[in-house]
Amino acid sequence: MQIFEELKARGLIAQVTNEEEIRDLVNNGKATFYIGFDCTADSLTAGHFMALTLMKRLQEAGNKPIALIGGGTTMIGDPSGRSDMRKMLTREDIDHNAECFKKQMEKFIDFGEGKAMMVNNADWLMNLNYIELLREVGACFSVNNMLRAECYKQRMEKGLSFLEFNYMIMQSYDFYYMFQKYNCNLEFGGDDQWSNMLGGTELIRRKLGKDAHAMTITLLTDSNGNKMGKTAGNAVWLDPNKTSPFDFYQYWRNVGDADVDKCIKMLTFIPIEEIQEMEKWDDSRINEKKEILAFELTSLVHGKEEAQKAQDGARALFAGGGNMDNVPTVSLKEEDFRDGVVDILQVLVSAGLCTTRSEARRAVEQGGVTFADEKVTDVKATYTKDTFKDGVMVKKGKKSFKKVTA
Repeated sequence: MQIFEELKARGLIAQVTNEEEIRDLVNNGKATFYIGFDCTADSLTAGHFMALTLMKRLQEAGNKPIALIGGGTTMIGDPSGRSDMRKMLTREDIDHNAECFKKQMEKFIDFGEGKAMMVNNADWLMNLNYIELLREVGACFSVNNMLRAECYKQRMEKGLSFLEFNYMIMQSYDFYYMFQKYNCNLEFGGDDQWSNMLGGTELIRRKLGKDAHAMTITLLTDSNGNKMGKTAGNAVWLDPNKTSPFDFYQYWRNVGDADVDKCIKMLTFIPIEEIQEMEKWDDSRINEKKEILAFELTSLVHGKEEAQKAQDGARALFAGGGNMDNVPTVSLKEEDFRDGVVDILQVLVSAGLCTTRSEARRAVEQGGVTFADEKVTDVKATYTKDTFKDGVMVKKGKKSFKKVTA
């Protein structure tokens, strides 16, 4: 099975322009394609998985990826999928976030000589002269068509700033610039980006002529990966300092039953033939599928050793097997103790199970906290340092827990 057919078999493709030409490009390793990543945080998220794995698949098939870091477009903010305007970041924040992205992308993409590129659209967007830009590309965009775009329509009632209205032009200009500078002939993006992406192909066609074959493919997901099931991009980070390998594993281990087959097909590198056989398994093996999904994706991001530790820890806690040494552990600090004791609310906060003492209080009052397998009912419960000498399992709800030591 060639790569284009595999992408379709995995359910990745939503819309395309010039399908036959695109099939020829990617199947014969002739595509120089890009995917854009706006730097709104200092880590990529689980929601970026589809884009990262797609770039890896296409590169392995002989195509050349361009990872476009949106240092310039992040200064404006994409209104797609938003009910309000994004937070304005400083140039320093954006540059820092871009560097963090690069380190994480290198786990998926080979940026060796001639194999892939990473570019930052701040390098050309930040130097544009407004009048010159209007004269060069302004006539190529119909305001009527732009207002019909889904990414703008959903914002019209609440208010769409002129700042964000320019985002489509900036994204289109990216494709136009890279088509000329890097021979980039294909853009991928989420299906919420369709209007923006068509803007780029139309700009290229109108400025450079009908023989300029720039094409786009949208993936069967929005830019944050949110159509895979649960909202994937909001709290699950690829940075192990923000989401531990164990928590990352658990996130995918707990994906909804209805979504597990889809996630395995779209996100893992398990051969499609094997996946098709797995889809025939009966419901009694659903947890086995979830373990496979979690292990494969944790291996991609954190390596097989960390994935194995996470799996062992999860089995130790939930299946009565595995190594308890691999359960996520946090150590209380001296300042957590007052007069030789620490209360349950501070334990929950210091363990990272709650963000505030108020949240911890509510968790206890609602009966959702256990300490050493016993439900905690008193928000004033306290413990000495000796209690934690060998480690104590503290849980909030069914899926949040830490082994706490002191």
